[in-house]
Amino acid sequence: MTPVTPALKNWLVGLPKVELHLHLEGAIPLPALWELIKKYGGDPDAPSLQALQDRFRYQDFPHFLDMWMWKQGFLRDYEDLTFIAEAVARDLAAQNIRYVEAFYSPPDLFGNCMHTQTITEAMRKGLDRVPEIEVKLIADLVRHLGPERGRLTLREVNEVKSQGILGIGIGGAEHLAPPAPFAKVYEEARRLGFHTTAHAGEAAGAESVWGALNDLKVERIGHGTRAVEDPQLVETLAERQLPVEMCPISNLRTGVTNDIRQHPIRSFFEKGLLVSVNTDDPKMFNNTLVDEYSLLMEALDFTPAEIQTLVINAIRSSWLPEGRKQTMTRQFVNSPGWNFPD
Repeated sequence: MTPVTPALKNWLVGLPKVELHLHLEGAIPLPALWELIKKYGGDPDAPSLQALQDRFRYQDFPHFLDMWMWKQGFLRDYEDLTFIAEAVARDLAAQNIRYVEAFYSPPDLFGNCMHTQTITEAMRKGLDRVPEIEVKLIADLVRHLGPERGRLTLREVNEVKSQGILGIGIGGAEHLAPPAPFAKVYEEARRLGFHTTAHAGEAAGAESVWGALNDLKVERIGHGTRAVEDPQLVETLAERQLPVEMCPISNLRTGVTNDIRQHPIRSFFEKGLLVSVNTDDPKMFNNTLVDEYSLLMEALDFTPAEIQTLVINAIRSSWLPEGRKQTMTRQFVNSPGWNFPD
């Protein structure tokens, strides 16, 4: 166990950081979400800001999905999307997060009569108001809506690819929607020049991760927690150096893992998997990257040097061009906040 002293906490705060598995709509600062709730006449289930925070406690993963859709119901026009995107970017920049590849979920907003192309443009408008941080986008095709809806969303985001969309993924109800039916959609995404990731091994087991690898041929795995159920799968991920976007506190909050000491990130790291640490839906889980790193140090004995490795792993796992990765790595390593003071 590594006690997180005030000096160590200050170092983690000042450490330059990268996020690769973050849902933009799950990162809305609660005061900003509260403003939208009031804008639309309030909600008896969240009569105050404190009640709103208390609402984001989950019985299990399906309950989390229910709360996700409840929250999405307050994103009703394009101005709301610009508003929340700016608020998210400012919050991330304040945490010394320098680069983000963020999911956003256009299909979740169709019920509010919005269109993928304009959704994307509205979010980009808000993100661009915060030049201190670079945020690229990953379009979540929302797996439980099916591959045909996913194919349509893919073609729509392709029309606005210039808005900083790097890739696609499938989030949502993994336990209800296996990856294989999306194989053709992913093939088309690659043809269109998009990178690919998929949530796998979170709400479903190792077979879901195998499906993402073999059927979807993904470049990254989102979560991958339950890959631990299959030693051959863990070995394959290590051999291929296929990046795994891990989210320990998210897994605790949704019941994927009941105890951080049982989380596989320590063993994955020691076995040489290319793992990064991410917050997933930080305002819905009440976590930050500093919290993630602190918990790994306190409960799983990660050292400052290993935390630095996790940050570098995130840069390596990103979809930046190789030259940008090398430049960012040099900038991080040479920054005043990189080394832990003796």
